[in-house]
Order: sequence, then structure tokens, then C-alpha cells
Amino acid sequence: MNGRDLVRSVKAVSQVGAAQGLRAVRASWRHRRADSVGLPRRGPERARVPGCVVGADPEPGGGVLRFERSRLRITVTVSGAVFWGWDGAEPEPSYALAGVRPEADPRTVLEPDKDGGWRVVAERVTLAVSRHGAVEVCTPGGVVLRRDLPPRWWEPQDGGEARWVQRSEVAADARFFGLGGRASGPRLREGTYRLWNTDPGGSFGPGDDPLSVTMPVQMVVADAGTHLVFHDSTWDGVVSLREGREGAGSGHDRSGACEVRMEGGPLRCWVVVGTPARVLHTWAQLTGAPAVPPSWALGYQHARWGFGSDKEVRRVAAGYKERDLPLDAVHLDIDHYAARQVFTVDHHRFASLPRLAEELRGAGVRLVSIVDPAVKAERGNAVYDGGQAIDAFVRNASGGSLHGVVWAGESVYPDFTAERVRKWWGGLYEERLTQGFSGFWHDMNEPVSFAAFGDPTLPRSARHALEGRGGDHREAHNVYGLCMTQAAYEGLRELQPQERPFLFSRSGWVGMQRYGGTWSGDVATGWPGLRASLSLVVGLGLCGVPYSGPDVGGFDGVPSAELYVRWLQLGAYLPLFRTHSARYAGRREPWEFGDEVLGHARVVLHERRRLRPYLVTLAHLARRTGAPYVRPVWWGSPEERDLRDCEDAFLLGDSLLVAPVLEPGVGRRSVRLPRGRWYDTATGEVFEGPGRVTVDAPLSRIPVLARAGSVLPVLGETGEIELEAWAPEPGRSGGGCVVPDAGDGWDEAEVERYRVRWNDGRVVVEADGEDGGGEPPYPVRVRGL
Repeated sequence: MNGRDLVRSVKAVSQVGAAQGLRAVRASWRHRRADSVGLPRRGPERARVPGCVVGADPEPGGGVLRFERSRLRITVTVSGAVFWGWDGAEPEPSYALAGVRPEADPRTVLEPDKDGGWRVVAERVTLAVSRHGAVEVCTPGGVVLRRDLPPRWWEPQDGGEARWVQRSEVAADARFFGLGGRASGPRLREGTYRLWNTDPGGSFGPGDDPLSVTMPVQMVVADAGTHLVFHDSTWDGVVSLREGREGAGSGHDRSGACEVRMEGGPLRCWVVVGTPARVLHTWAQLTGAPAVPPSWALGYQHARWGFGSDKEVRRVAAGYKERDLPLDAVHLDIDHYAARQVFTVDHHRFASLPRLAEELRGAGVRLVSIVDPAVKAERGNAVYDGGQAIDAFVRNASGGSLHGVVWAGESVYPDFTAERVRKWWGGLYEERLTQGFSGFWHDMNEPVSFAAFGDPTLPRSARHALEGRGGDHREAHNVYGLCMTQAAYEGLRELQPQERPFLFSRSGWVGMQRYGGTWSGDVATGWPGLRASLSLVVGLGLCGVPYSGPDVGGFDGVPSAELYVRWLQLGAYLPLFRTHSARYAGRREPWEFGDEVLGHARVVLHERRRLRPYLVTLAHLARRTGAPYVRPVWWGSPEERDLRDCEDAFLLGDSLLVAPVLEPGVGRRSVRLPRGRWYDTATGEVFEGPGRVTVDAPLSRIPVLARAGSVLPVLGETGEIELEAWAPEPGRSGGGCVVPDAGDGWDEAEVERYRVRWNDGRVVVEADGEDGGGEPPYPVRVRGL
């Protein structure tokens, strides 16, 4: 047991109590023994590289290159994405891809290149392969964006899964982003990042890695262009990054470097080249369009681990109403379960959840339930008995029952990598719907088994179905949360076909946006935790997951009044806006912090409600285009280096630039602006970008700037949509979109486009359609004159 394991064992006992802590110690030893017996021993290994190219088989869309000791398949899809796989690896099977295998572009073909190499020339990218297996990704103009050196494998001589490493070089000015939810970002600096979804064993801050959502997805931004690279392997791995350095006049640049090491799985890769918007549009076509949350899920939501009874829920909801504080949902944690067992209700403390849900819905508030994957291993437990009847649970390497320890005690885990198990689990949500719940948040699904030492998860030797292929937890671990959310999504669509499911999950993998969103997990209370909250949301958005947010206020401590207000102000402009805290960490109701904070919170919550039509529009545009709601400030100008290094501000859609206060005692702050004119939405003051400006940031508000020429939908004083137009620069025009809320079903409203321009000295807003301009069907408010 090392020092980290000792800390984890102390945390385990302190969080779950002495009895559960003792069970965690026993489970840890069981899991360690299981792996010592169930995993193949890694003996002598043989290193291998591809060798020299010996032949090629061109095909429509690419072809196959034959090397002395490997084969490389290259395919360019009609969407412009490029796939290559070594050792005959194909794009499928893959948990990341959505539906049908992407169609190859018949216009592209493998052709000979200089020095015995080969290349594929496509509309948006050129791929050049050297005779030794190095792969260069180039712009159509021939500028190299990425150079993958020949890979290397280490194969056990007695057979088994091969480890591999892929080293790459990028431009000296390039910046790395992505890799899932990382607390130390969004720009990923020099360091090693693990690819293994992990419960940090308590609250976390910027120095903690990995967290619950890791993805082998990088977005690399340089002067020459932007590209996304995805290494499609679900196995444990690490990514080592090193930013480059330009020669400062000497003429010698040091390239940026990336090294991906995987413990197994195929060596296959997807690359997408283009502007950030085009890259994520293509990425969404590959991995699936993001789910659109119901409109109420874009409002303010309140959660707490520690709701003692239905009376307390009613008291909290009434407190919001009495103080004129908008509230859209209340989340129930494990407190409402009987003995903390999923799909049950403690009727002593929550006498009638359906009645409570009906009362809340009458007040415009939805009820959301936590769902954990672990099932208490106890006969008479209906979920356990039902799962046993269909052999639904993960087994150990010898075929026996595998137990872990979670909140309910000794537990078993459904094997969500089997379709029949997903169907069974999805049907269990009928009980939750009957109780009146409108949405669900998945927790503890890395999956977690409390551990006194080692990883707090299942043993790596645990057996999984893996869609009939069979395998162990080394391959299934990272997709466990993804498959759990898929099970819930598909089940809810059958049980309640008239409504879009609302799901967000603590853990997931590439493609999780198809079923819902995610949240930070137990972010630490403190200013570093506030900064980490923004990093997570921006990074996940660049990996294709647009709906996410933190535990506002932090999970594990009591925030100061200033920290609480600043976190609320940030959260109001993030997709998932939810306060949440542990039962021992104080309350998060705004009135608990005094009258001054209550007044500031009221302004924040009403502003969130005012922006709901804009957020609904962004949600529908994310589904259509893959563009995240929250975007880095370099989104529209990735070639501007100063913007690539900006980590303390973000764009909400195209129209708003939000500059949260991330440090204590700040009354004014510096903001780096993209090109163009910007208006302070509070004062109307005008700023010109690009450049850095200083703006007021009193405790009552954070700087929010509107782009000149923007048109965005907001709620007016009557509660109906109105258009807020910001005057364009003289001689210029602008515009914006509105996607009206079509309800919580599956109907999709048409995108309405509006144009704003100067005409005879006044600002005019008109519909921008095929039939020409016309009067908008909404009231218009012009600002920035």
C-alpha cells in the first residue's frame, strides 16, 4: 500500500463509515487476488515496427498499404474525416461511432508519392505515408499539421493483447485541448494524462487527474489550421503532451509532441481537419448528434445529498417561490432510496413521491432522480432477483459472482456491454416514471467499488460480454458509463415515447452526447474548484459533449458568500446550471448566505430564465451542427495566438462573451477580446477588439459582452420571446438564429434567421429568408445605439 492508497483508505472510512470501510478493505483484497489469478501474466515481449512498405491495394476512398510486419488501412469518408488502422484494424466495431459505418469518398484514392511513399489527396486534407510507416496530415495546401512516427508494438511471446505506442509531432505554435473532462485546462500543458475513468475518491481540484470522463480525443489548434484526432481504443492508456517552442529568431523551432500509450486494443485513428466549427460538425456526424435536453433542463436546478424527507423538499421549493427565485428542478440523491438501494423509495421519509412530483410540477418544478448502477446483492431485492434470473451481472474470471462495495453494501454490477442487459435495465426506469420523476442523473458509474487501496473500481479480470465478443474489464471499464446511459435512454424512449429523455451521467466515453450530458462530479469547494469547473465544460465541449456543468458552490465544503455568488454567476452561463453539495457541507439555498447574496442570486436566476430561448436555440443548433454552447474565445479566430492562450473567459454561442471572476477580491478584471466591436451588456460601453480591455466586475455581476451585429432570442417582461439586437458597426450588418421551443417531445422547429443592418441612420431587424426580408414575428429591442 503506497501513500496514495493510504489516503484513499482514510477517505473511504471517513465517507462511508467504519462498517462500510471495513467492507471496502475486504473488497480491495478480493479484487487484488482476483486479478493476480485471472489476468494473464505478462512474460517476455517482442517489439515490432511496421518495417518497409512492400505493396499497396488502392480502393475507392483510400486503400491498404502492406508493410513487412503490418498492414495499414486508409479511408476518407464523404464527410471529410480520415480513418487509418494498423494491423488490419477496421472502423468497426466501435462504441464511439453512431449507427451505420461512414461511407467512403469514391473521389479519393491511394496513389504513389515521392521516395517510395504513398498518399491520399482529399478535398480538405492530404495524407502522406512514408515507406517506413510515418503518416503526415497536411492541409490542402501541403502544410503539415501532424506527423505520426511509425508505431511500435510490444507483443507477449506467449500470446495476448499487445501494448502499443504512437508518437506524433505538431507545429511549434500548436496548443492541445480536449482529452475529455480535465480539471487542469482547458489548454493542456506539458504533462501526462491518463485514459481511465476514475472516481477521485472525494472532491477534486485542478491538480487531480484522471477524472470520471476521459477520452482519447485531442483538438490541436495552430496557425496553419485546426485538427481533431481520436485514437479509438477503450483500453487503459496515457497521453503525454509537450508544447513546442519557436526559435525566437534563431530559426530553430522545437515541434510540439504527443505520445499515446495504450495497454491494448486496436491501433486505429480518426482525424478531422478544418475550422473548429467544421471539425465538430464532422465529429458529430461520426459519433452522433448531441441529445437535446427538454427546455426545463436549461433552467436552474437544485440538488443536495441530504434531503431528509419530502417535507424538506417542499420547504426548499416553497422558499424559492416565496423569495421570487426561479427554480426549474429539484434533484433527489440517494437519501430517498430504501437502504440506499436503487429503484426503491423510503416510504417513511418520502410517503408519496408521485404526489410530491405532481405538486412540484404544478409550480413549474420537475423532480430528478439519482440512479447508481450497483445493485444490492440480497435475495428478496427485486432488482437483484430479476438480474440473477437473466444472468445480468458482471462475473469474475472464474465465472463466479463478482461483488463490490458501494452505498448499499455488498453489491453486484449489471453488464451493460450486453444488449439484453441494457434492455432489462432500461425497463426498470418504469418504476422511476411511476414515482413522478422527469429526469435522471447517473452517479458512481465509472463504475465505483469502494476501495481501501488500488483503483476504486472492479477488478480488471472481471468478465464482460462486449456485444458478444467477450473480454474483460480492461476493455470494458471506460465504456461502462456510456453503455449504462445508452440503456436508460433507449428504455425511456420505449416507456415514454412522447418525451425526450433527460439524462446526464458522471462517467462516459466518446459518443455519450447521443444520450445526454455530464457533470463535473464532486468538485472541491474553493477558488481552484471554480476555475476547474470552467475547464471541464470547455474541454468536454471540444470533445463533442455540449451539455455539462459543475456542482455550483462546490460539493464538499461551505463556500464563502463571495465564492458562492461568483460560482452562481458562472453557472448561469453554462449549459447545466445546478447547485449541489454534500450533507456535511452546508446548504446551497441562496437565502442561507444573507440578504445581500440573496439579492445577487435573484438577479442571476432571473437572467438565466431570460436567456432560456437563447439556450434552447443553442441546444438545437448543437444537435444540427455539433457546435457546443460554451466555446473557447478562439472559436471563430483560431489563428489568433493570444486567444488560444485565454482560459478565463468563453463564448456562449456566437453572441455573448462571458468573463467570470475566478479569484477573490476582484472588482475589475482584464478581458481579452476577439476581433470586432463588443458591448458591455450592463453599461452599454463599447470596446474594440482584438485586444485586452479592463472592465468593472462588482460582486453584483460579472462582465458579459455582446458581439456587435448579434441578434439573440430572450424572454421579455411578458414572458414571451423577443429579439435582442445589438447594433452592428457602421457600414456592416449582422444576424442571428431562433429555434422556437417546440415542447419536450420530438418535434423539431425550423431555424428562423434574422438580419440586422443600418438603413438611413437607424438599425433595422428583419427576417432573413428565401422570400426576402420581412417584419419579425417577435418584438424587437435594439441595444448599443
